[in-house]
Parts: sequence; C-alpha cells; structure tokens
Amino acid sequence: QVQLVESGGGLVQPGGSLRLSCAASGRHFSIFSMGWHRQAPGKKRELVAIIGSDGRTRYSDSVKGRFTISTDSAKRTAYLQLNSLKPEDTAVYYCNAHDQGGVEYWGRGTQVTLSS
Repeated sequence: QVQLVESGGGLVQPGGSLRLSCAASGRHFSIFSMGWHRQAPGKKRELVAIIGSDGRTRYSDSVKGRFTISTDSAKRTAYLQLNSLKPEDTAVYYCNAHDQGGVEYWGRGTQVTLSS
C-alpha cells in the first residue's frame, strides 16, 4: 500500500512563504508524476502544480511565478514552495501521485491559511 503524507502547512501573513512536503511511503512504485492540488472552502479542488518523472512542470495561472514544485526522488518526496502568498491561496493542499500504471494516490491534505 502506498501512503502520501503532507506537511508544512500553517498560518502565514500575506506576502509570506511556506514550504509544503509530501512524503511517499509503503510499497515501492514507479512514479510517473506528482502534483499538488488545493481546495478552498466552497470551491472545487483545483490543480496547482504538477511535475513529471522527466522533470517537466506545469502550474496553474494563479500560482505561476510564485509557487515552485520539486521532487527528491531518493527521498520519494515532493515539495511545493509557496512564495508571495495571497489571501486567496487559503486552502487545504493535497498531494497526489500517479504511478507508471496509471494508479493515482492521494494524501489527506495540509491546511494553508493566510491571516488578515
């Protein structure tokens, strides 16, 4: 069984930064891609950033230039660096991963809250 565990969320002021981590554990699987999604209260879950096994990245327009996704394959961990945070970035951030066979895994999420 594969588990994804997010960490690094918290309360931060506008303009601040956070670094989220997503650690994969359990049975070994060949990662095809890892990504971060978020869901704000009353809104649908949306893709924030994704990184493929080839290192190619893609970002939503709302975070482009502010957030950076990266991975450490040796640690089987994905990161999301959040800079220049805005109140609209408040959400639960979820990590997900796809293996080479197309199976998708999800973490339970970590809360990011921008203070007023």
